[in-house]
Amino acid sequence: MTLIKNKDQRVAVLVDVQNMYHSAKALYKKRVNFKEILKEAVAGRKLIRAIAYVVRTETPEEKTFFEALNKAGFEIKSKDLQVFPGGMKKGDWDVGIAIDAVKLSGQMDSIILVAGDGDFIPLIEYLKSNKGIQTEIMAFDKSTSGKLKEAADGFIDLEKNPRKFLI
Repeated sequence: MTLIKNKDQRVAVLVDVQNMYHSAKALYKKRVNFKEILKEAVAGRKLIRAIAYVVRTETPEEKTFFEALNKAGFEIKSKDLQVFPGGMKKGDWDVGIAIDAVKLSGQMDSIILVAGDGDFIPLIEYLKSNKGIQTEIMAFDKSTSGKLKEAADGFIDLEKNPRKFLI
């Protein structure tokens, strides 16, 4: 399938903030420019929803970061970081992102998932084959599942333009 991007296309952009944050930090020791990511993802189409999924860790800079995401045009969904006895920490939004994508699929022509996690392969396959949705992945190539890139209709590699997508 050829990736179609026309101005009448209704799009949703779903961002796994933790996934992107850790990838940018590990690969470049920098932060992600979420405002530029949203602009690139929308690409002149009709933005219906832009959701940033975050995990609250109660750090001082967190409030400023969430405000910046909001100002950039994102609706924020947050949950607290779970800390288990023994020190293990868990905080991911994979199921929440998948549920929202399925719920939104009836109103969208394209869903852009900003994450590189291979756990999203079944979601991408479902959206394409059961809902007829164009699926796009935006992430850093080095930290993106090869099978996820193959499953989606399109892949935008943020590594191709680090000056634009990193701060």
